[in-house]
Amino acid sequence: MNTTSINFGEPYLQIGTRWFTLADLAMIGVAVLGLLVIFLLISGFRRRRYLREQAVIDAERARKAEQRMAELVASQNELTGRLQTMAEGMTSQNASLTRQMDERLSNMSGRLGQSITETTKSTQESLSKLQERLAVIDAAQSNIVSLSDEVVGLQNILANKQTRGAFGQSRMETIIHDGLPMGTFEFQATLSNNTRPDCLITMPNNAPSLVIDAKFPLEAWSAIQDAQTAEFRKASATQFKRDMDVHIKAISEKYLLPGETQDTAFLFVPSESIFAEIHENFETIVQNAHRARVVIVSPSLLLLSVQVIQALLKDARMREQAHLIQDEVRRLMEDLARLDDRVRKLQNHFNLTASDIDKILISTGKLTRHGDRIEALEFATTGEADPPTAGKSEIVRPKLQAIE
Repeated sequence: MNTTSINFGEPYLQIGTRWFTLADLAMIGVAVLGLLVIFLLISGFRRRRYLREQAVIDAERARKAEQRMAELVASQNELTGRLQTMAEGMTSQNASLTRQMDERLSNMSGRLGQSITETTKSTQESLSKLQERLAVIDAAQSNIVSLSDEVVGLQNILANKQTRGAFGQSRMETIIHDGLPMGTFEFQATLSNNTRPDCLITMPNNAPSLVIDAKFPLEAWSAIQDAQTAEFRKASATQFKRDMDVHIKAISEKYLLPGETQDTAFLFVPSESIFAEIHENFETIVQNAHRARVVIVSPSLLLLSVQVIQALLKDARMREQAHLIQDEVRRLMEDLARLDDRVRKLQNHFNLTASDIDKILISTGKLTRHGDRIEALEFATTGEADPPTAGKSEIVRPKLQAIE
């Protein structure tokens, strides 16, 4: 049997210009096998360390879960105690409420019986008083004739010129009192020419005052109404027109003072029917009043004018308070500017703090990478830069230098 001997020193493999013997190839295989063994050992070491850390984490989680469960049990026990206490309190409150309701119902029943008794007594007394009042009414019927005589006397009183003037003055004063605040009007005020209008209304914004006259010539109007024939009615209408023209001229001359009163005055008519009759049948009087800057107003028109004046007064008061509102708005804007400045300063502090935290994170990242390399036995040579991927370590494999 022939045997062939193996010569390990004889060239066996050529790579480039380099020849490798079997001994060289065997050494390379041994080196690769050693590296694989080292890699497997390091992987196993890391696996065991990960399993130990995971076991510690699981144990900590289990401990926290048990602690949380104990806290929940304690909270449940406390809640149960509170519920029992609340149930006992509710029971006592229900008993107390039931007792109070029984007492109140008893008191109400007694009061109701007493009230019924008192009501019956009061009804009987009212019926007796009603009978007495019916007897008084029967006696008062005998006085109706005397009352009619008094009505006739009242008509005679209203026929008096001064009395009718007081009646118109009273209606005008009532409308002014109801529509305007105190201090904005004056009755029987004296002007610079020593005349005294029936009412003087102070206008807002230092404007001249408004004059109201209530001396309407009712006697001429009453003559028109009492006329029995057409001729007498025509004569009474002419006299009424003449009296109105004279009165309108007097208002224009006495009460329209430049700079002191408005250039228009009001002539108050104390009846809506008279006002409508004047505008329907005495258009000349209305035109003359317009040219004399005198406005004829009825009670409803005077009330409307007073409401407009009241709105103007309210607007003037609001305008007087406008500067206070502007001051408050200015103070508000100053406070808002200070708040904006302080928020911007606080934002700068936050930005500086964030920058410092970023720098600290960079330093901790470097320390973590150094620790990983030390743990992985990766000692970098002098001047070697950090690996490009933070937190990951790579095994440094020996490089085989080619023999040229």
